[in-house]
Amino acid sequence: MVSKVAAEHKTYEEAKAGIDGTLEKMGLDYLDMMIIHSPQPWVKVNQSDDRYVEGNRAAWRALEDAYKEGKLKAIGISNFQISDIESLMETAEVKPMVNQILLHISNTPVELVEYCQKNDILVEAYSPIAHGEILDQPEIKAMADKYGVTVPQLCIRYTIQLGTISLPKTGNPEHMKSNADVDFEISAEDMESLKNFKKIESYGASSGFPVYGGRL
Repeated sequence: MVSKVAAEHKTYEEAKAGIDGTLEKMGLDYLDMMIIHSPQPWVKVNQSDDRYVEGNRAAWRALEDAYKEGKLKAIGISNFQISDIESLMETAEVKPMVNQILLHISNTPVELVEYCQKNDILVEAYSPIAHGEILDQPEIKAMADKYGVTVPQLCIRYTIQLGTISLPKTGNPEHMKSNADVDFEISAEDMESLKNFKKIESYGASSGFPVYGGRL
């Protein structure tokens, strides 16, 4: 079971209360993992230069303490950029184990992925199908046809070949089964093409969410 410290919780007390409150509500003695949802509160995402360095350090200390107490089996971060991670690591006693980021064809933060991998921080790619918007790209459909797979399968395989854990989201059992059927290999040439695929201009109805409007 995985949960998140709310992006707005930037004090030790708030983060600790969030951790303990989550365990209490779920009736559990521990969680498999808990992560800081964002380095900035949602209302400040892409609206401010303030990266909440001290607030993130305070929230991280709460996660570290819960980890040391056995309440959390793993701790991590989400939507953190390189500078956010570096500032966190200056005072951290436990290194982040995971960084969960928006990563898909047309939005591939290669430098961030490579930085995390170099520092043994596992990268989880959320919205690997670009919240469905990638389905409307004819070039991607053509490449999927070339491999005899669906567009979602191509997108998921792409994030896997980048060395990340892919986190597709669906409530459809058939889609879940199809999403797991990615036993094929994208060529090095096609991987390069996908890494440099044009930016999707809009995430449609989801553009209002900070993670899509600002491409975190």
